[in-house]
Amino acid sequence: MIDLDIDGAVAQIVLNNPAKLNALDEQAVRDLGDAYAEAERASVRALVLRGEGRAFCAGRDIAGVDPRDDDVMGYLEGLVTPVLQRISAFPAPTFAAAQGASLGVGLGLLIATDVVYVADTAKIGSPFAALGATLDSGGHALFVERLGAHRTLDLIYTGRLLSGTEAVAAGLFSQVLPADELLDATLAAAARAAAGATAAFLASKRLVAALRDERLGLWASMRQENAAQAALCDTVDYREGFAAFQEKRAPRFEGR
Repeated sequence: MIDLDIDGAVAQIVLNNPAKLNALDEQAVRDLGDAYAEAERASVRALVLRGEGRAFCAGRDIAGVDPRDDDVMGYLEGLVTPVLQRISAFPAPTFAAAQGASLGVGLGLLIATDVVYVADTAKIGSPFAALGATLDSGGHALFVERLGAHRTLDLIYTGRLLSGTEAVAAGLFSQVLPADELLDATLAAAARAAAGATAAFLASKRLVAALRDERLGLWASMRQENAAQAALCDTVDYREGFAAFQEKRAPRFEGR
């Protein structure tokens, strides 16, 4: 079950199937994509993704899946990847709060989110060799980029899971927090972002995506930064930011 709650400028999407550690079947993936689409139509200025219960998301719900006729490409390429792309392209800052198991598709949800806060007790890795399966949903790319080839294959071969503390120390995610502080800290960060200069945030989001996906060099990246800065000059928030600085007051951004 996927829940969507919109409170002012902040949307909260909840993976709400704690009995199954929020594992996602085909319909849940569709519902998740629909929730992001609805939040986008509502023009929210920040979004939080979280899981109910003791896990964020344990991955795909394989209960009842017969491997002899399993449509893996239909699930991953046809359903999961487009939803992850939608999450990554969401037109506002996105945050995730991850506790407990964050595996497979659950890890992919974190990879696609802008800012990820994890509980110190989170469990992140690739236990799928025990199923005769491999890591999916972008996990190889994340691990190789941040951990290197040797540590990535060590995790895959051994099935060892990283704690949230280890994952943040390795540069996988943003911050590690005690489990009982995780959600409040994530919601507070989202609220601050929702009150900020949304167009400027989105300019940085696009620049970071280009650096990641297109492997831009310094000067190519600088050209994109210069163009982004010039475009922001025409926004309401850019003018408000300069006026607030010059008048020595706090800015009142409108998100445009």
